[in-house]
Amino acid sequence: LYYLMGKRVDPPSFIPIGLVIIFASMVIAVFAAVLQRLLQEAINIKSEND
Repeated sequence: LYYLMGKRVDPPSFIPIGLVIIFASMVIAVFAAVLQRLLQEAINIKSEND
């Protein structure tokens, strides 16, 4: 989709912007998954201590 729109729009900077958006969303998703895992581990450790 971004590649086709980049071919129609003249500025060549359109394709890298699309790739940066995709890459940033993947990084955010991985970071959120890591935080969720850490929170779950902390909850498990807390419930074991109680």
